[in-house]
Amino acid sequence: MFSKKLLHYLLGVYCVFGAISSAWARDRYVIDSTHTYSVFEYLHWGLSLQQGRFDKNSGSIEFDADKRTGKVQLVIDAASVSTGNSLFDTAMRSASFFDVDAYPQINFKSDSLVFDDAGKVIAIEGDLSIKNIKKKVRFELTHFHCRFMPLYFKTACGANGFAKILRSDFEMGRYVPFVSDEVTLRFAIEAIRE
Repeated sequence: MFSKKLLHYLLGVYCVFGAISSAWARDRYVIDSTHTYSVFEYLHWGLSLQQGRFDKNSGSIEFDADKRTGKVQLVIDAASVSTGNSLFDTAMRSASFFDVDAYPQINFKSDSLVFDDAGKVIAIEGDLSIKNIKKKVRFELTHFHCRFMPLYFKTACGANGFAKILRSDFEMGRYVPFVSDEVTLRFAIEAIRE
């Protein structure tokens, strides 16, 4: 006869392994804003690479490793731009750059995930919208991984990636060529299964 303690233990083990085995089915993961950020990097007067970041990000990941399908949606609060300098932050929020009063969100919505021959996700392709201007962008991934997280008792997925864009394509070309037109966008995302 099983004791209640042993029965609860076996049920817990079953739940853990059930969560792990189903982690690769097409599931939806909600972005964990405390472990997600977006960065932009540009060359300043040919002197150094400077960076800014957005502190408020939300969205979701859908992923099915068996079918090699999935999608990513990232929503960035444009007003959360942070450069470490309050005067520069104000300039970044102005109509000369992100124009956050008129365009409060920056959006990336993927068309597809790109897999290599081994089934590893290596890129995300989709539409980037800044100031309601939409452009096709490919984010190369340096990392993508899903695993069961004991901290949440759920599966989580994480990714790091980058893409290069021209800011003039989004009507933000002020100070080109003294400040580079080409900008590298980087992100770190973690998302927890619903």
